[in-house]
Amino acid sequence: MTRLAEIQVDTLSDEMRAFFEGATPRDKMLLTPTAHAPVLMKGLHDFADLLGEHGTLPGRLVELVRLRIAFHNQCRSCMAMRYQSGLDDGLTEDAVCSLEKPDEAPDLSDAEKAALAYADISATNHFAITAQTFAELREHFTEPQIVELGLWVAYFIGFGRMVAAWDMVEELPDTSEAAAAKAAPWSVATFVVGR
Repeated sequence: MTRLAEIQVDTLSDEMRAFFEGATPRDKMLLTPTAHAPVLMKGLHDFADLLGEHGTLPGRLVELVRLRIAFHNQCRSCMAMRYQSGLDDGLTEDAVCSLEKPDEAPDLSDAEKAALAYADISATNHFAITAQTFAELREHFTEPQIVELGLWVAYFIGFGRMVAAWDMVEELPDTSEAAAAKAAPWSVATFVVGR
């Protein structure tokens, strides 16, 4: 069960109450933080929407980066989700399986491998990022794209760790069996969400 308190439906706005009452159990779980702090969570979601609407990085690349960081964060709900924008841009479960050893994957582009290497080092040892790290990124990305990638990486690391700490997993497939083991996006049941 999520570590956040259960939603008191009678305290919700009319609009949010109508959505909440018609939502699936999974959507109710995902809505819980928004219902507790709607203005703050809207700001966070607006930030992600802005990146998605005005960014130039391919949806597949962004989704690969998100899933790799979810693995480092051990955010089970993050690993189970697949965003429609990534699927629409060609993300397959075979590509997700490549995230186990991205530097060896023949089905990942050099640009995707560079972005994933940056995501790995950012999520595991950001003090090891050097000028060489950025030189490797510049082989594949423009300066605005590097900024965009950095914003996505920061969002995925921070939000994913927060969601993992909230333990929002009760409506996920296979949660009870896998809870004790280290999870990976290439070995969990999945579901698709919008955007």
